[in-house]
Amino acid sequence: MSAALTPSHDEALAQWLDEEKAVRAMLRPEHGVATMAEIAGLNGLQQMQAMLDGKLLPPPIAQTLDFTLLRVTKGEVIFQGSPKFRHYNPMGTVHGGWYATLLDSALGCAVHTTLDPGRGYTTLELKINLVRALNERVPVVRAIGRVRHVGRQMATAEADLIGHDGKLYAHGSTTCLIFDPVKR
Repeated sequence: MSAALTPSHDEALAQWLDEEKAVRAMLRPEHGVATMAEIAGLNGLQQMQAMLDGKLLPPPIAQTLDFTLLRVTKGEVIFQGSPKFRHYNPMGTVHGGWYATLLDSALGCAVHTTLDPGRGYTTLELKINLVRALNERVPVVRAIGRVRHVGRQMATAEADLIGHDGKLYAHGSTTCLIFDPVKR
């Protein structure tokens, strides 16, 4: 691809931030957990899309850790997060748990988009590799989760955590257990 067709890092950052702003304008301002009645009859992709459309509440963890769902398609999701000082560990960089939560969200939600109505999942195994430190100088990162396999009782997925400059900060994989959920 020629340099003229490739956006600069500044242009990519502006595009990412504009996309997040547009998505956040659609989301409900409060956070919470959808009720069984709200998701009755919806498959996993419909549930995730309903969250993006502002019909379902975004989860509290997204507010706590400064990340948001940006896009969903069957088998793939993109979350965007902003590393902040409040996410730092004693070493002066973003805590590995922040990486893990963002990756786990992308991985699990990618699996969720493939589920039929009434089915649930839980993370059975999560593996992450942190390959580059994050700090406040990195304004945003994206966790891109993709399903590798979905069976009747088990699914696997992979995800990358990348910056607007194309740098890889972490990658991970998951195995999820698929089940008929317990009534809440």
